[in-house]
Amino acid sequence: MSCNSPIGVFDSGVGGLTVAKEIMRQLPDEQIVYFGDTARVPYGSKSKKTITTYTRQIVRFLQSKDVKAIVVACNTASAYALETVRKEVPVPMIGVVKPGAKAAAEATRNGRIGVIGTEGTIKSGIYTEFLSATNPNVTVFGKACPLFVPLVEEGWLQDPITVEVAKRYISELLDKDIDTLVLGCTHYPLLRKLIREVVGERVTLVNPAYETAVTLRTLLQERGLAHPKRDTLPEHTFFVSDGADKFREFANSILPCEVVETKDVNIESFEEEN
Repeated sequence: MSCNSPIGVFDSGVGGLTVAKEIMRQLPDEQIVYFGDTARVPYGSKSKKTITTYTRQIVRFLQSKDVKAIVVACNTASAYALETVRKEVPVPMIGVVKPGAKAAAEATRNGRIGVIGTEGTIKSGIYTEFLSATNPNVTVFGKACPLFVPLVEEGWLQDPITVEVAKRYISELLDKDIDTLVLGCTHYPLLRKLIREVVGERVTLVNPAYETAVTLRTLLQERGLAHPKRDTLPEHTFFVSDGADKFREFANSILPCEVVETKDVNIESFEEEN
């Protein structure tokens, strides 16, 4: 690892692009190697064992690209696999849950915080754990929103169906008088405008992607791994496990840089070592 090495970022699909976008904005000199596990999305309904296996495979792939740090830009993988896999590799790894929980605990005024996420993230209770550790006086209300990921992957960001789904999911949390809502899946910031319309202006929306980029910047500085200032823009690379063309089209609709090429990877070839 050196300061000139890239940063690995991975997610179950396109959602992690919200984290990549924030890293590009806050750390403009850093190069990103992004992997989206589009063949196996969504992660939220899968078991801890399966998610841990997927995470190990992806981390091995990113290590083959000589990354200097890995951002687990997936709440489910952060909840189920981060602590286990982090101990197995020399590359520093950070997730999106802890930074988001910290921001929410600091933002709430009445101590009533809602968390929306995949079934896996909500079932894990990890946001409740981190929020309570940061502020023991908060009350956390979790709500699994399993339809959001496939709707985002389909590109239905403002579709009337998505609006109705969001109202049904989130009304339950609004009835709990929450004043802060954590977008606990990296796909969900792509629905931020729609969610804002549903919750109104009184509720603070927390996007863990921003806080994750801040945490990454601090980590790189502390370890002497921050890339020196560049004269030219970094060349980011993008890989997926399926549907490269569709991914590239979606990425170009939200990222500040042009994604010229996306490559398919047989991620299962990066199997666990016996």
